[in-house]
Amino acid sequence: MASPTPDPQPAANALFNQSLEKGLAVLRAFDAAHRTLTLGELAELTGISKGSAQRTVHTLQQLGYVGKHPQTRRFQLLPTVIEIGFNYLAAHPLIRAAHPYLSQLANASGETASLTEPVGLEMVYVAQLVTSKFIPVHTPVGMRIPMYCTSSGRAWLSTLPDAQVRTMLEASSRVARTPATLTDVDAIFERVAVCRQVGYASNCEELFLGDMGIGAPILDSKGQAVGAVHLSPPTSRWTMEEAQKKLAPLVIECARAISQSIAH
Repeated sequence: MASPTPDPQPAANALFNQSLEKGLAVLRAFDAAHRTLTLGELAELTGISKGSAQRTVHTLQQLGYVGKHPQTRRFQLLPTVIEIGFNYLAAHPLIRAAHPYLSQLANASGETASLTEPVGLEMVYVAQLVTSKFIPVHTPVGMRIPMYCTSSGRAWLSTLPDAQVRTMLEASSRVARTPATLTDVDAIFERVAVCRQVGYASNCEELFLGDMGIGAPILDSKGQAVGAVHLSPPTSRWTMEEAQKKLAPLVIECARAISQSIAH
């Protein structure tokens, strides 16, 4: 269940629009686990009053972002919502610069190549080149994954000072997503430190069973990480040792090429 959002308090900034805040909270309430919602469920998930939720949903209906399921009459998102995210992706210079290199990486490795960037304590997929080979887990553009147990997250963390890495790891939920998930801060920090030495980070079935990750950070002209690129080799085709030997060099090369392309 999505975490409830407390009822907005009076903003210190007089320009802050609480109605817009509520509208965005309603849109965010819908996800894979909540594809359709009643008015009461929306109010509960967002932490706003039922009357406020009703006014917000009505406005979103009039604007074409929310509609009612024809059979259940429960509220659901409409395709118009995609425009908001698409505009971000279409105008993103990193995505445009990375696309040809992601394509090369996918072709050279035979595995799905993805581009992610940080959002809080998570990494969000912003581009992906999918191969024709079977992949055990669907990770579409827009999906968020935690930093602490993923190759892309650890790769991005590896560019930060030690104190900041530990602070972010301690602030993470560090839930054991699978029996293989590392949840101890020191153990995860060691993996991040290894990435600094070898140039790539990895995870083996820590987020999803049957799925591994090999990732490397993308740096801007100032040497600051702006994202990460990673491959998702399945355990059905690769061992971690084979992936590190054959795929890691390709991932590192791709990340460096993207970094150089955005540095100019």
